[in-house]
Amino acid sequence: MAYFRALDENATLRHHFRHADGEGGLWYIEAVPDRGELIVVKQAELTSAGRLHRYSWEHLEDEHGGLTDQAIDPEDDSLGAIPAEEFQRVWTR
Repeated sequence: MAYFRALDENATLRHHFRHADGEGGLWYIEAVPDRGELIVVKQAELTSAGRLHRYSWEHLEDEHGGLTDQAIDPEDDSLGAIPAEEFQRVWTR
């Protein structure tokens, strides 16, 4: 938890992505660079049923899922870049 908190609180550059899963859900990701990798610090899943699940250092996991602990590669992970405002709109809903 301390690692993700430090990254989130000290980040000067943030990247935002969206990914559609095979079940009709949308994943929204905020990632920051660390040692040459992109590390997810916030992740939100908007299910096809309209439920929102949010994960960050403040809420790492629950019965539905959790914050990924793996670095991401936008090209390999089929992530589309989105504006920060789009991510924030979903994150704060």
